[in-house]
Amino acid sequence: MGSPSEPTRVLVTGVSGFTGRHVAAELIGAGHEVVGLAHASPGTPVPGVEVHRADLLDRESLRSVVAEVEPDAVVHLAAISFVAHGDADELYRANVVGTRNLLAALSDAPRRPRIVALASSANIYGNATVEPIDEDVAPDPVNDYAVSKLAMEYMAKLWADRLPIAITRPFNYTGAGQDARFLIPKIVDHFRRGERKIELGNTGVWRDFGDVRTVARYYRRLVEIAPAGSTLNLCSGVAHSLSEVLDMMAAIAGYEIEVEVNPAFVRANEVVRLVGSRERLVDTLGDEPLIPFEKTLEWMYSA
Repeated sequence: MGSPSEPTRVLVTGVSGFTGRHVAAELIGAGHEVVGLAHASPGTPVPGVEVHRADLLDRESLRSVVAEVEPDAVVHLAAISFVAHGDADELYRANVVGTRNLLAALSDAPRRPRIVALASSANIYGNATVEPIDEDVAPDPVNDYAVSKLAMEYMAKLWADRLPIAITRPFNYTGAGQDARFLIPKIVDHFRRGERKIELGNTGVWRDFGDVRTVARYYRRLVEIAPAGSTLNLCSGVAHSLSEVLDMMAAIAGYEIEVEVNPAFVRANEVVRLVGSRERLVDTLGDEPLIPFEKTLEWMYSA
């Protein structure tokens, strides 16, 4: 079992993305070495990280990178993470086939990592009727993104006898630097620019909103503790409606914004409430202090 006193070489896929940058910074801050994998050269360099280019769908280049890096641990974040992504074929190729190629490369490598953390999604639970949702709740995905993540989980079980795999199911989280296509950054950006009107979908949905910095700390703990075989919700256990988020932002920005419901933004089979249980997470990785969501919004607004 690893510990914070044992520096680890960590391969982080998707390192130039929103989550990857925060995870890399957290790991480096704790004394670990981070080697990144990215589909393309990052537009902005990731501080302190040597980034290798490889497409997850290119098996040979992937094997080459894994053999060269010889990671002690892997945090696999590379994926299509936008629920409304329009190309289902691309979703399944990236999230299922790409992950399978990575696991095959790691399995065939001369040196086996002691933990491979795979990022799934709380979207696999769909419209669960229990609250909070723990990891034993039966999956009920309602969109292609969620199905692709659940398929990835099942596929990963085929490698469980060859690799020490842990699966995370992150609930909604956000922070400075997230793409404005995502809902919370879109709202914050409208307030930052002083816009008086915003088009949204259903504001009556409730989500377990978290802070990417907390999520990054839990990925660091996964690397250090290496709980192979575990499946963990990454969540706050607290639900906020979009209406509450709009009220928080109005208090931060000092004005209220007019909301127009655009039917094009209302998803079919919309998940109404999604709130996670932190019990297994805390039992496995420890109780990281949670950042109040108002503080997350303030950080994003002032960034």
